[in-house]
Amino acid sequence: MKIIDRLIEILSFERNEPVPALSEENKHRYFRALVNVRMPKAASKEFLQIQDEYLRQELRLKGITDIADLTPVAPDIYLWQGDITTLKCDGIVNAANSQMLGCFCPNHGCIDNAIHTFAGVQLRYECAEIMKAQGTEEATGQAKITGAYNLPCKYVLHTVGPIVYGELTKENEHELASCYRSCLELADKSKLQSIAFCCISTGEFHFPNERAAQIAVQTVAEYKRKTHSKIKVIFNVFKDYDYEIYARLLKANN
Repeated sequence: MKIIDRLIEILSFERNEPVPALSEENKHRYFRALVNVRMPKAASKEFLQIQDEYLRQELRLKGITDIADLTPVAPDIYLWQGDITTLKCDGIVNAANSQMLGCFCPNHGCIDNAIHTFAGVQLRYECAEIMKAQGTEEATGQAKITGAYNLPCKYVLHTVGPIVYGELTKENEHELASCYRSCLELADKSKLQSIAFCCISTGEFHFPNERAAQIAVQTVAEYKRKTHSKIKVIFNVFKDYDYEIYARLLKANN
């Protein structure tokens, strides 16, 4: 039996569901969907062993990008376009929701879904334990740090960005800036030497891309200037549109 077949079998058994007949190309999507909807709980040693092997195989197929191979656009500042789940650095930032448990929508295209999928079910369980101890939902603009499990980075920093309803407000802007500061402070406190930021609050949370990028670049620059932090910062983008925005802003900022 193939690894993917055994993973689907175990997850289906957990849900008391029969294993459907699937084409080879649909098996990964079905596995991901089952992982996405799985509630946070411990998994068997067998499942974790084969899940980790499968996710490592998937990562090898996608390829890893090491920060050591990137060229900075300014001292300790990088711009990189690609899949953040393939980035090897000390920490990557996840645009989380206030429950901090990852995205439960099967095969959704958000970064929260991707990070939890390719880290493995251990990540949702760790997040659940953190939130259980906290006793309340995560406030906008704050950050938590967890292990990265099967991702090539060492840690994941989870931050809840503002959701924009209608017109952008000053409060939205202050909350977004707080996300960047909180992550940087936590990264430095945890002795991380590098951190990769996604485009927090854009997309599903409707923060305008241009203004979000301006706040990101400005907040990082201010933090490094005031604290003299030596942390290396990667601005990670996925879309061409965001790459053009950051390239222009970073050029103008140096």
